[in-house]
Amino acid sequence: MGGARHETIDRALAAIAPISGPAQASVLGRCERTDIAHAALVNGMSAHVLDFDDTHLRTLLHPSVPAASALLALAERQTMSGAEFLHAFVLGVEIECRIANAIYFAHNTDWYITGTAGVCGAAAAAGKALGLAEREFASAIGLACAQAAGMREMAGTMAKSFIHGRAAQNGLLAALLAQQGFTGAESALEGGHGFFKVMAQRSDLSRIVSGLGETFEIALNTYKPYACGVVAHPAIEACIRLREAHGVRPDDVERIELEVHPKALELAGIQSPPTGLKSKWSLYHSAAVALVDGAAGEHQYTDARVHDPVVARLRQRTQARTNPDYADVEARATCRLKDGRAVVQHVEKVIGSRERPMSDRDLDAKVAGLCAGILSPQKAIALIETCRALPALPDAAAIARAAVP
Repeated sequence: MGGARHETIDRALAAIAPISGPAQASVLGRCERTDIAHAALVNGMSAHVLDFDDTHLRTLLHPSVPAASALLALAERQTMSGAEFLHAFVLGVEIECRIANAIYFAHNTDWYITGTAGVCGAAAAAGKALGLAEREFASAIGLACAQAAGMREMAGTMAKSFIHGRAAQNGLLAALLAQQGFTGAESALEGGHGFFKVMAQRSDLSRIVSGLGETFEIALNTYKPYACGVVAHPAIEACIRLREAHGVRPDDVERIELEVHPKALELAGIQSPPTGLKSKWSLYHSAAVALVDGAAGEHQYTDARVHDPVVARLRQRTQARTNPDYADVEARATCRLKDGRAVVQHVEKVIGSRERPMSDRDLDAKVAGLCAGILSPQKAIALIETCRALPALPDAAAIARAAVP
């Protein structure tokens, strides 16, 4: 909903308008309708463009983007109960996360794992909803693997959300092709020239089937309190605590010293981001807005905040170093003040982590905030209630309809 008004989505809709098919499905948060393939694409893009989407922390996969975006589009073309939607969604998430588990340690440096493993999740979710037979289902996974893509060089551009939206669109297309008897290699994952050999230098295929049907990866999924790369979240919370606990203000600060997990600096090490999209991958910008605004939501990662002189000065006064002993949910922020004092905040388990998840109330407030200016407060509440009622809904497309202004 929040991403629906982003410039990225305006430009995407302008590009696809001349080539779209019949108006079959909703574009969430907007009044436009388009064919189901392009609806999956655009809704997947708007789900990710703010970097505010759910995260499977072990792999940094964003599971809901491909699976839910494909299913929401499909639910507007064929009748699907909420229970059927949920079953297909859980299955899609399970498959994409297990594929990600097998390769994440050799994969995430170069690839966006949602663009590679996520397309298989969308294919699986759509394939379940379409009732594909075993051979068709295998072809759908093969066709998904044939479309796996998404390199990290796209960070900080509109293409990053395009990668995630394409995972939804391509997965849906794979399932629709397979439904018509279109074939794909049944060995697409494990074959000698298949997904694992091509996409990762090493893999552990046992992670795909270990505990299958007994443990569920969706139970490890988490929600973001901040609208940026999840690796920066512990530092953000530490800086917000500095502001709240010690009354630190920008004019008081000589410098900010961050101590973070190595992955945080590797993935979010941009010191002087030129744009709002780039700033989502800057520990320095995230620390600065957290201290200046006491927040790190969608409004903190805009071009205007990047170029704000107060934020820019504080960003230049921020230093970061890694601590190999830190967990990925941990960070320390030390603020050296102009009066000679130093104040410190150490976050051991950041809000939004598995160990300290957001509450239902937190999630409701997040959704309501992202709906502000798009839906009325009453319609936002109705959307939340519709989502929470999903298992009992006779028509899952009610969610898409509730998300239209």
